[in-house]
Amino acid sequence: MAVLEATNPAFEQFVRDTVLNMPAARHLGFEFGRIAPGDVEIIQPYREELTQHDGFVQGGVLGSLADFAAGCAAGTLLPPGWVNMTIDYTVKILAPAKGEKLVARGRVVKAGPVMTVAAADVYSADGAEETLCATAFVTMRNIRAARS
Repeated sequence: MAVLEATNPAFEQFVRDTVLNMPAARHLGFEFGRIAPGDVEIIQPYREELTQHDGFVQGGVLGSLADFAAGCAAGTLLPPGWVNMTIDYTVKILAPAKGEKLVARGRVVKAGPVMTVAAADVYSADGAEETLCATAFVTMRNIRAARS
């Protein structure tokens, strides 16, 4: 597998600031674990308001975490002055999600100047034990950021 390199020397701070300034990300209340070129980990502490019956995390939340993790992984490879937006994603829920936290790990599959394809796996974690709950493919559109 090819080693991915960030073109933005401040990629880690860019991804963190961009995402954590989004109202949806603030609402979910997740935090970042690892941020590396083409590879991002998001940690979602268990919160009752994100669940459905029996305390399982709702499927839309799993999809959102997968989308954020994959999009962030893609964002680490953007040049300065560029952002990305999801244009398509597919999520397969593989197991119920219930644990002390969710861990979403995003990775770039194929980076391009216009579109980037990324993937993410979402795990339910209790202590050191992890269960794969969902997997996703996400297509991102890379665009020049609007000037403010």
